[in-house]
Amino acid sequence: MKRYLCSIIIGMVVILSIGTYYVKVASSASSLPKYTFKTLEGSDKELDPVIINASLDYGLFYESLTFESNRTTYDMEKSYLENFSGRQDYRIDRLIKEHRSFMRGKGSISSLYEDDDFLAYAWVNSDITNNKKMEAEFDIALLEKKEEEETSFQIELPDQERIMNADVRDVQLIHSKLQVLTMNDVKSNDEKQTKEVHLYTIDLANKKVLSDKTLVSETFTYPNQVDFEMPIDGAPIQPNNMVLISLIKGINHEDGSYKDKPSESKLLSYHYETEKIETVKLPKKESLSLGMARSGYTDGKTLYLIDKKSDNYRIKTFDLSSRTLTNDKELDVAVNKEEQYFAAIKNGRVYFLIGNGVDQVGSLTYKPAQLLIADLKTGKTLYKGETVMQATNKKNGKKSGFIIEDLEVK
Repeated sequence: MKRYLCSIIIGMVVILSIGTYYVKVASSASSLPKYTFKTLEGSDKELDPVIINASLDYGLFYESLTFESNRTTYDMEKSYLENFSGRQDYRIDRLIKEHRSFMRGKGSISSLYEDDDFLAYAWVNSDITNNKKMEAEFDIALLEKKEEEETSFQIELPDQERIMNADVRDVQLIHSKLQVLTMNDVKSNDEKQTKEVHLYTIDLANKKVLSDKTLVSETFTYPNQVDFEMPIDGAPIQPNNMVLISLIKGINHEDGSYKDKPSESKLLSYHYETEKIETVKLPKKESLSLGMARSGYTDGKTLYLIDKKSDNYRIKTFDLSSRTLTNDKELDVAVNKEEQYFAAIKNGRVYFLIGNGVDQVGSLTYKPAQLLIADLKTGKTLYKGETVMQATNKKNGKKSGFIIEDLEVK
């Protein structure tokens, strides 16, 4: 009887503790400012697919928040399980809801591929042994949606003794073979460094690596620097026949500064079907630059570039097949070099968010964030608004504002 009594008492303590915790959380959250967008132009229905992840700078602490459906939700207001899994890409959330068992432990959007029939996953697990050697293997999984049949296996990463790090950047399923694109740091002799882009072809039926193709390899020594970057993919898990890679060369100066070498840098495209890698030449007469390209946005067929050389931001559309500029539209947003911008291309629209302004001494100004949603083809403004603070606790007179971290669009 005493044993059962102790269990009941412990259970009651746990329930009361949890209840007290959520009461305190609710009380704390209620004192935090809430942000919404004040509509200046257009329809606020355009806000429905917009997700903004940010952090509130509130005196002595920061609190993570998410803006969605014109409503602010702080992480402290979410359930324990929601916070335990951390902040997820909305596409990952959707896959978890639809395929919970398959998605267990899979959180990188660049490691996933999805079409109407299959959901595939590829990742590189690595570990350093006591002999300071790296042991690495592919973690591969495939889900047949209709039959709900899941296949998973691990295979050794080829030539792993020379690889220091392998980062999966794209996964495609072509002719029943999994194509895995990685960016690798490779061991070199003396003071040299080597970076490579690899394409691994994996036979899913026989569970083996069919080929390891080096697409690009660059060796350099300090103070020279080489990096690979990819434009932001608007549909990273959907089937795509082409991938863009920016090869960036620069030099590190003694004062700690870094400067690009535009004449030695280039934009590359790799076609999965033709297995060809080519240099993409941007027309100089159209004022397109490699810097714009590497920070651009792509859907596999088109490259969208943000031009901030004039008074207002412009969105330029570059067709990757014909290698021509097909559209150039001015947006109703003035260029401000002291403010950071975030953009997304989706739903035939460009979503443009301005925030995180910096003053002359480098401090955040916390001016209202501005959001513009415009038609991608015509440049016509569909929505324009700015953030307003609904409520705040002005304790100690602390100035508060939120720091934008990223912009997502469903």
